[in-house]
Amino acid sequence: MAKKQFKAESKRLLEMMINSIYSQKEIFLRELISNASDAIDKIYYKALTDDTLRFDKDHYFIKIEVDKENRLLTIKDTGIGMSKEDLETNLGTIAKSGSLAFKKENEAKDGHDIIGQFGVGFYSAFMVADVVTVYSKALGSEEGYKWESKGADGYSIVPFDKEEVGTEIVLKIKENNEDETFDEYLEEYRLKGIIKKYSDFIRYPIKMQVSDRKLKEGSDNEFEEVIEEQTINSMVPIWRKNKSELSSEDYENFYNEKHFGFDKPIKHIHISVDGAIRYNAILYIPEKMPFDYYTKEFEKGLELYSNGVLIMEKCSDLLPDHFSFVKGMVDSEDLSLNISREILQHDKQLKLIAKNINKKIKSELLSLLKDDREKYEEFYKSFGRQLKYGVYSDFGSNKETLQDLLLFYSSKEKKLVSLDEYVSRMPEDQKYIYYASGESYERIERLPQTELVSDKGYEILYFIDEIDEFAIRMLMNYKEKDFKSVSSGDLGIDADDNKEQSEEINNENKDLLEYMKKVLSSKVKDVRVSKRLKSHPVCLTTEGEISIEMEKILKAMPNNNDNVKADKVLEINPNHEVFQSIKKAFETDKAKVDLFTSLLYNQALLIEGLPLEDPVEFTNDICKVMV
Repeated sequence: MAKKQFKAESKRLLEMMINSIYSQKEIFLRELISNASDAIDKIYYKALTDDTLRFDKDHYFIKIEVDKENRLLTIKDTGIGMSKEDLETNLGTIAKSGSLAFKKENEAKDGHDIIGQFGVGFYSAFMVADVVTVYSKALGSEEGYKWESKGADGYSIVPFDKEEVGTEIVLKIKENNEDETFDEYLEEYRLKGIIKKYSDFIRYPIKMQVSDRKLKEGSDNEFEEVIEEQTINSMVPIWRKNKSELSSEDYENFYNEKHFGFDKPIKHIHISVDGAIRYNAILYIPEKMPFDYYTKEFEKGLELYSNGVLIMEKCSDLLPDHFSFVKGMVDSEDLSLNISREILQHDKQLKLIAKNINKKIKSELLSLLKDDREKYEEFYKSFGRQLKYGVYSDFGSNKETLQDLLLFYSSKEKKLVSLDEYVSRMPEDQKYIYYASGESYERIERLPQTELVSDKGYEILYFIDEIDEFAIRMLMNYKEKDFKSVSSGDLGIDADDNKEQSEEINNENKDLLEYMKKVLSSKVKDVRVSKRLKSHPVCLTTEGEISIEMEKILKAMPNNNDNVKADKVLEINPNHEVFQSIKKAFETDKAKVDLFTSLLYNQALLIEGLPLEDPVEFTNDICKVMV
């Protein structure tokens, strides 16, 4: 029979598809196995309405055969087969699929659904084969047919004597070249790996002759290599089983089998939704952070399946960045696939699944926080920082989602507490949620700025992560309570008489304070007597949006942030002996005031962990005081 030409648009599509649509050549086997599964599904559907047709699942399977010598790879199925017209329509016109038409005519029943929606997947075979030959006999037909093509140059269809109903696709695997090694698609281990990766949950057995080592009969320690037919795929995915059938060990085994991590997950989440969109998901909260989590190499995302067939290893659209640590998979029958199962249309179904998953993860984390605090804190040590980044990023759009999941170390409890726990025990007269920032809990505890807040009996949250203060500034408030740094200008806890007294002291020492400010020049915005200091002589506070800790963090970043500075205020304890000494010196010895002012400023820098501008000058000043 003369060779037929593909239509012009089909020919262009075939060339484009072979060269660019699929990112990995191994995809071809997934596509052909999925088509074979579709063919068996069609018999199942017909059996539902045809009393003369009996569907015995044990008689339906997919078989992979390898002929290394002749470079042939065969995919057989016992499905519905194709007539001459089917071959002409489904394989002669690219992007025309019998599966899609069949799907529209037959609603899914008993959990079965047709996988394929487009015919392009079949042509992925040409990525690895010089010649593709299809032998097929349709159900109810007396005659079989052979379809053959070498690619874009066309195809032929001739009658073929085939005894059994079903389809065989034979690929003549290409020879190796400088860029590609095609031999791998004739290797047992490689084929098994591809099947397990993409088609492990196809609902029919995928059989293959494989080599295995077994004890020789009658021997205790002698092994021999045998070739036997084995079923490669596991068929029944764990996510389609009832939760009541599964144990924690089953979920952990699945986590290990899918190589989601080497740790033991803290929590698993099994989701089954049958509504506007149907999907199943198994999600895991890991115990430990991956070693590459904060590197460019880390890829977030969940495995995405369509009817048990893996279509994306890392679907990033299913997870927001703040939950990027979550691992697992999603399987849906309702996803729209465009051209191939590898390219998803970013439609409302995917967005709806992502939205639901986001809510479910939050709900499960809140449940863990409430019911198993120890496990939650273990999780938080690994991924709490990511939640804080989530609050800060995207201009705070996720803060409502994440604020109840945050924990901070408490000055009173001496352990991590939630914002809800903090607010629930606030005294009635407390206006703000107070926090202090520093390099460690120990250093924060000794900060002079905490004295007044602590004396009032108010709880202070300790921030030691570089993201903490940025996240809290984005959060702004919690349950109508604003956040307030203990280093901020106005703490909002001064009694009226204390306020009047402070103003009076400032007025009395106005000239001295102005002189000290002049000595420090552009180093500080102001010098004033302190309302917060009790035992310490001096401290630095800030005005404006940038705190001292934020200044340190921004300056440590690789970008040029040298001009970023907090508006610092030098506060002096008017009840400390040092202040009395400065007052006396101001009357008699201005040089000593210069010395004391410089020393106090450098002291305040050291308390904050800031670098001294001139360490040599500082040590010389100390020597002047000592002699």
